[in-house]
Amino acid sequence: MEKDTATKYSKVSREEDIPRMPNYDARPPVVTTGCEVVDSKGGQVKLNDRGTWSGQLDFVLALIGFSVGLGNVWRFPYLCYKNGGGAFLIPYFTCLLFGGIPLVIMEVAMGQYTSQGGITCWAICPIFKGIGVASIVIIQFLNYYYNIILAWAIFYMFKSFTRVLPWSHCDNSWNTPNCANFSLIADVRKENGTLIEIDGQNYTIIDGKVNGTKLVPAVIEFWERKVLKIHLSEGFDDLGGMNWEMVGCLFLAWVIIYFCIWKGVKSTGKVVYFTATFPYVLLTILMIRAVTLEGAKDGLIFYLKPNTTKLAESEVWMDAATQVFFSYSIGLGTWCALSSFNKFHHNFWRDCIVFIAVNSGTSIYAGIVIFSVIGFMSVTQGVPIDEVARSGPGLAFVAYPEGIAQMPIAPLWSIMFFFMVLLLGIDSQFVGVEGLVTAIVDLFPNYLRRGHRKELFILGVCIWSFFIGLTMVSYGGMYVFQLFDYYSASGSALLWIAFFEAIAIGWVYGPNRFLDHFEEMLGFRVRGYWLRICWMLFTPLFAVGIFLFSLIEYNHLEYTSFHETYRYPTGGYVFGWMLAVTSMCMVPLIAGIQFYQAEGTFTERLKYLTTSRLPPREKNEEIFGLENRAEKGEPPISIINSGNVTPPPSYPEAVDGTNGGATNVV
Repeated sequence: MEKDTATKYSKVSREEDIPRMPNYDARPPVVTTGCEVVDSKGGQVKLNDRGTWSGQLDFVLALIGFSVGLGNVWRFPYLCYKNGGGAFLIPYFTCLLFGGIPLVIMEVAMGQYTSQGGITCWAICPIFKGIGVASIVIIQFLNYYYNIILAWAIFYMFKSFTRVLPWSHCDNSWNTPNCANFSLIADVRKENGTLIEIDGQNYTIIDGKVNGTKLVPAVIEFWERKVLKIHLSEGFDDLGGMNWEMVGCLFLAWVIIYFCIWKGVKSTGKVVYFTATFPYVLLTILMIRAVTLEGAKDGLIFYLKPNTTKLAESEVWMDAATQVFFSYSIGLGTWCALSSFNKFHHNFWRDCIVFIAVNSGTSIYAGIVIFSVIGFMSVTQGVPIDEVARSGPGLAFVAYPEGIAQMPIAPLWSIMFFFMVLLLGIDSQFVGVEGLVTAIVDLFPNYLRRGHRKELFILGVCIWSFFIGLTMVSYGGMYVFQLFDYYSASGSALLWIAFFEAIAIGWVYGPNRFLDHFEEMLGFRVRGYWLRICWMLFTPLFAVGIFLFSLIEYNHLEYTSFHETYRYPTGGYVFGWMLAVTSMCMVPLIAGIQFYQAEGTFTERLKYLTTSRLPPREKNEEIFGLENRAEKGEPPISIINSGNVTPPPSYPEAVDGTNGGATNVV
């Protein structure tokens, strides 16, 4: 049996075995062989090596570094308390089991098997190439706005190098007469309906207002009037001038990102050893301090106490599904890019298990730190915990800084916290940029793998992204940031991609055939009964169900500041939906273009576009890249076919010899 399997895997597709469409020319003008470009005249041009991870832990640390980020720190704890505390873990792990785990393993395996980035890996099922393009569109949008968060973290960290944190008092140039520190606000809340004396003057307190005026916490004024300067903008259609301090922080963030990845996977693999591990050191130090604070116990009870009645609410399941897809970075094409740098026989199965355990464990672990501090704030301010807890940027840049300001040696804890936020964001960001760059370089290896072109291309991506990001560090930049955050990498777009990924492998390529590739890479058989069922049934049903629910329950985006709630103009919503549709339309659009460009009958076109273009691999070889075949005397593989041929440009010529051109081997 083993001998038959090895023979099958070592079979080479000869030219006569390759199905041809009418008028198809099998001789591409340019093909890649190993690390050289061979033109039609026989000339050779040296290409740079694509590269592989140099250490055993490089890949799994890159997985952890990219996916374990700010969402684990500021979003999961909030959703946990909002949706029934410990009971939220039931829908969370259910969604993880049916949707998250099968798709993570699928994307990682596909990248390692094809040794290609997020677009060219879909040579495995060419009609779904639009999935890769859609993923790259989303990751590029994500790169535009995610670095804004790093700029905020850098700004807060720099402002923490002082004896007194600037957001702990009201003696700053940006403060208004209505500013109050946390101790004054706590006194006002306790003395409701009474007359008090402050600085020799009498004040009446009713419903938290002093003489009819609502006090503004100092931490809110620092966030809105110093960091964002949003009070200088009228809204989305009036962004105002530039916040030059934030421009400088954004520039610094992009400089850091560039030098993390400019030398490719070799430099990335070294950086993640620090950026993916040191945040856990800081998180542990913060946890030790947090759980010893007064009120920490109340915060933890509020965070984890189960409320099973919440499980009957549909919104709880929607929140769980969205959190799984966001925290596991599904549908972004980055897992394919990262695993494409693995050696062919790397044990990705083990790495996926470790990564999944670390990702979900970090979310729960971070919640202990966050809600211990929130419980402390509840006691010191004399207010219920649900009035202190916030989600998103409001938790990381308002609630938590306010809690830190009330601790002894506050600047030290502030520096540590924002350095942790910075590290969590940096590896998520530079791995995201690496995923984009890898996909484009694999699409155009003949042009971008020569000399220093790749480094210059990365520099161009960073410069372009910096200039796009300038719109989000203007006075009204927060309005633009929210549109990108809400629409461009929304749950709907990611679920759309997840659905088609499951269909591509579960119903077109075939789950049994895909699992055969696991055995080729791992050297042992993965039974994968659960994966088969999920790829074919549970995952697509799960994705389409949550997708439709998100559309039915759609609510218009609003920005809520301390003073008011801002509703976007029609142009803002149009811009937001353009961001979402730009990626989602790529799947049917590119499939339609390929189908139109192909020739032959409907059945012939469909068969060709659903037939794998991957060459067979030999089971005992540690090769990477579809281009490494000329040395073995095999038919060359072209990632880019620039001739006017049928099928369309960019199709490799060879098919997988394991199915003889069959479309579905379920």
